[in-house]
Amino acid sequence: MAEDRRRSDTSANGGRAAGRTGGGAGDKDERTARLEQALRANLRRRKAQSRARADAEPPAKAPDTPE
Repeated sequence: MAEDRRRSDTSANGGRAAGRTGGGAGDKDERTARLEQALRANLRRRKAQSRARADAEPPAKAPDTPE
């Protein structure tokens, strides 16, 4: 019996189930908001990297002698 109680204990799964209720729409909205925020941050980072690469690129040299 003690083993059964240990298996059903919330600490057995790392406490992931503790404090959760039903998993309603509120959780999905929070997840969506976090995802949108992460996507915006990623886009800003990629744009900044692209600008830095464009600024650091030396101008392309034209060939002096055609072959």
